[in-house]
Amino acid sequence: MATKTVTKRPSLSLAPAQFTFDSTKLAKQFLAAAPERAREVLIRRFGLGTDPERETLEAIGDRSGITRERVRQIEAAGLDAIRASKIFKESGAAFEELAQYIRSIGVLVPEETLFSLLGKDEKTRNRMRFLLMLDSAFMRERETDEFLARWHVDAATAKHVHGALSRLYGSLSDEDVLSEGALLDRFLEELKEVNEAYKNEEIMKRWLSLSKNIGKNPLTQWGRASASAIRIKGVRDYAYLAIKRHGKPMHFSEVAKAINTLFSKKAHLATTHNELIKDPRFVLVGRGLYALTEWGYRPGVVHDVIREILTEKGPLKKDEIIQQVKSARFVKDNTILVNINDSRYFKRLKDGRYTVA
Repeated sequence: MATKTVTKRPSLSLAPAQFTFDSTKLAKQFLAAAPERAREVLIRRFGLGTDPERETLEAIGDRSGITRERVRQIEAAGLDAIRASKIFKESGAAFEELAQYIRSIGVLVPEETLFSLLGKDEKTRNRMRFLLMLDSAFMRERETDEFLARWHVDAATAKHVHGALSRLYGSLSDEDVLSEGALLDRFLEELKEVNEAYKNEEIMKRWLSLSKNIGKNPLTQWGRASASAIRIKGVRDYAYLAIKRHGKPMHFSEVAKAINTLFSKKAHLATTHNELIKDPRFVLVGRGLYALTEWGYRPGVVHDVIREILTEKGPLKKDEIIQQVKSARFVKDNTILVNINDSRYFKRLKDGRYTVA
């Protein structure tokens, strides 16, 4: 079976929207079609006046001496009046242009991303929000425990994407740390019901950003947002990523330098060393050298390692013990020999092998 690949296209996230219609003029014409009282409410609700701050129903009600529910009713009546107006019926081309733009960036778009593209300033974004609220072609979905607030122009595609994101999250374990390409390939397998036109890298990454349960770390490695390798909180998490990326034990001074180089985060040597000591994800395997516990390294000093080896494998010869210990610790042979000959912990059998005392 042929392997599916994600189509790479130029980034869509950096291209601001450009429209043939004048959003300022259109918003004024729509507001003029609303009753005076409703017009004032709409201006304050959507930040369409000189002050771009959008007011809540409660704030408008408190200022006007009416209830929140009454403000909502006035707002709804104003929107209905605009939808019934001649200017609204004549503005279909503008709404279609808006809808086409949203389709071009993936049909389903995180709210914050959408409005950052629709307007370079708050007043423009407010006007665009007002236009989207007027036409039923544009659907807003509120933020949930699983997804950020988002807008779409195709309910069927939105449903498929939501389902694909939920299944993708369910397929991940807390230990999974995937490259971006690997995650996109897995996501692609869940998007079988979605139009092929939307299966490109930028759109898929935009859809991934909708999920509050899937995230990426500063190295663009993906996994569950709650996983320790993805949720970066401080020096010890940056240290974990640095050592894991290195692929072998690192001295704590090298770890501190790597944190600064990879993540542009200032990490003091003493702080880095203290964090490595306290975190069970790290094992001291030599003088200042730290490895990851997940690599199979055993915690403890050299005689602890020797005891675990002998307990697991039974009596061993000197050379066998040295070989086993050096796979778990970066120490000199003499250090191992000194520990083997410590009668408090080990004894030498008549055949030359050593066992736990």
